[in-house]
Amino acid sequence: MSSLSFRLLLTGIGAVVALNLSVAAEAPTTGPTDPQVLSLDDCLRIAMEKNHRRPASRFAVAMAEAQHRQALAGYWPQVNAKAGWFRLDEPANFVFPASMMYVPSQTVNVPGGTAAVTIPANAFGPGFPPVAVQMPVSFPGQSISTTAQVFPIPEQNVKLLNPQNFTASGNLTWLMYDGGMRKGYREQALGGVQAAQAEVRRTDLELTDSVVRLYYGAVLARQLRQVGDDTLARMEVTLELTESLYKNGAGKVNKSDYLDNLVMVETIRSTVVELAKNEATAEAALAYTIGLPWNATVRPSAEELPHRPFAGNLAELVSTAYEFNPDWAKLEAGLRAYDGAVKTARSGYYPKVALTGELHRWWNSYTAGTSTEVNKVGWTIGAGAEIPIFDGFLTRNRVAEALAKVAKLKEEKFLLREGIGLQLRGQFISLDAASKTYQAANRAMVAARENRDLTARAYQNELVETEKVIRAQLFEALMTAQYLKARYDHVAIESQISVLIGKEISGKVNSKP
Repeated sequence: MSSLSFRLLLTGIGAVVALNLSVAAEAPTTGPTDPQVLSLDDCLRIAMEKNHRRPASRFAVAMAEAQHRQALAGYWPQVNAKAGWFRLDEPANFVFPASMMYVPSQTVNVPGGTAAVTIPANAFGPGFPPVAVQMPVSFPGQSISTTAQVFPIPEQNVKLLNPQNFTASGNLTWLMYDGGMRKGYREQALGGVQAAQAEVRRTDLELTDSVVRLYYGAVLARQLRQVGDDTLARMEVTLELTESLYKNGAGKVNKSDYLDNLVMVETIRSTVVELAKNEATAEAALAYTIGLPWNATVRPSAEELPHRPFAGNLAELVSTAYEFNPDWAKLEAGLRAYDGAVKTARSGYYPKVALTGELHRWWNSYTAGTSTEVNKVGWTIGAGAEIPIFDGFLTRNRVAEALAKVAKLKEEKFLLREGIGLQLRGQFISLDAASKTYQAANRAMVAARENRDLTARAYQNELVETEKVIRAQLFEALMTAQYLKARYDHVAIESQISVLIGKEISGKVNSKP
């Protein structure tokens, strides 16, 4: 019976040992420093400041917000300026080719008339006339006839500008109407921001959950190590008593009892060493998780595991989860983004109208050809429209794709709704079971402690066998370990429920020692 009892003890404590090993596996096992004694609030504060998962999620939000601002940029006019210098290998020119100009034969009629003629002074000799005289002169009408002629025009090389040029220009484009394209992009970007914010919240919740479970896991490891120390101390006292009764008693205790007790003591001693290792590993894991250096050690200031009986109801938990759960928030953000994608796709059916303008200045030392003052400085303003006529059903299929994505995500929303409810139902059942296990383990621990005390007193008077006193001590350790593990399970399930519903549930529980 003693070997069976010991196996039961190892089975009970082994589950807790495995738990501590799993949560501590993330931490490096290197040289420790002096431990820091911290409360849970201190650990959470340090984790929020130093854990590297949070900055990564924060940068994801910054990226999404930058994308949202990029989408908003489409509502503003786009203004650009350009300046440059270039040199041609030789002056630009324009060659007017040689040609022939044909002038047909024609007759020109000149009607008769009178014209005033001014005769200057002294026109016919000195003193005649002495002053300028204006005289009317009549002329008859006449006709002038010409024959057809062809005039050759030679090739002409016209210089347009000098080789060296400086230019500067500014242009403006303002999209006035886009059929909902910019609004769709804006909603897609805003959905990305909301999804990133939900992911930040999930990171914070998961980090809080990890710190809480590691913190109380370290408390549990310390309490289990203390249970091992106490059990070992009692077993050593029992071993001394067994040796005394074996050598000096009435013969009811023999050497075989002494050897069984000795084997049990040494086995428990090795178990205590393992529990002490788990305690150190759990403390190192806690320090690593909250973002302290690799060689730091954190020792929880809490002496006991809390037990807070749940006072809420499942329907309230599920309702809260639909409001605060990060996965639910991400899905809602995804629906908003896909609705924006539908608007963007549908904008392909509508025309795009934009206002455009440009200013330009051109510096060239040549003043003829195209390098005139009129051409060197100027501006343009206009409006343009792009009207879709036929795109091979591209827009229609883009809209169909976006609507299919929305429908798919709505179905996933239904699945997530049921999934969250099912997960919370499972955790709620586990929480209730942990609470009942805690109560049963508490009663069993009290009974085992009382039984160990009575059996130890009877053994001193050789009223019970050695096997029974050893079994009583082992079962006390087993019941204590189960009791402590039940309290830890209750805390861990509460923490996991907080992750599912997206907020702390401490307001929904009543704190009791």
